[in-house]
Amino acid sequence: MIRKILQKDDPVLHKVCHPVTQFDGKLAGLLEDLTATLEHANGLGLAAPQIGILRRVCVVMDQDETYLELVNPQIVEQEGEQEGFEGCLSLSGMYGIVKRPMKVKVQAQDRHGNPVEYEREGITARCFCHEIEHLDGHMYYEKAEGRLLTEDEVDEIMQKAEEEKA
Repeated sequence: MIRKILQKDDPVLHKVCHPVTQFDGKLAGLLEDLTATLEHANGLGLAAPQIGILRRVCVVMDQDETYLELVNPQIVEQEGEQEGFEGCLSLSGMYGIVKRPMKVKVQAQDRHGNPVEYEREGITARCFCHEIEHLDGHMYYEKAEGRLLTEDEVDEIMQKAEEEKA
C-alpha cells in the first residue's frame, strides 16, 4: 500500500525510533508499504518514520535498482568522504550540499530477523547514512552547508559546472 510521506515539520520525523523485536507479518507489511511508497515517489530511500511509524526500519534502492530492506540497521564502518547534493522525500523540492562517507558498511537484520551486512560506496553509501539518520530523528538539512537550494538552483549550478568542463 502506498502511504503518505510526512513532511519536515511533522514531529514524528524528529523522534528516535524503537528497535524491531517482532519479525512477523506486520513487519513484512511495513517493508512492503515502504517499498511501494518509495517506488511510487521515485526516491532512493525511505525510513519508517517518514510514513509515521517509529520503528528502526528503512528501505534503500541499491545501485543495481534492487531494494535493500534494513531492520535495526547500524553503520559499523565508514571511510573516505564525498560531498554532493542531497534531497529528501520529506522535504520535497529542496536540496542541500552534504558531506558523507564515500564507503559505508551496514549491519542489520532482514524481515525474518537474520543478520545481513552490506558494504556500499557512492550514492548507496549516502542513502544508508541518510535513512539511518531518519531513524534517530535527524534530517539531512541539519548537516547541509549553507542554505537549502531549489531544484532550479541545483540545475543552474550543475549546468554551469558542465559548461566549465567543456
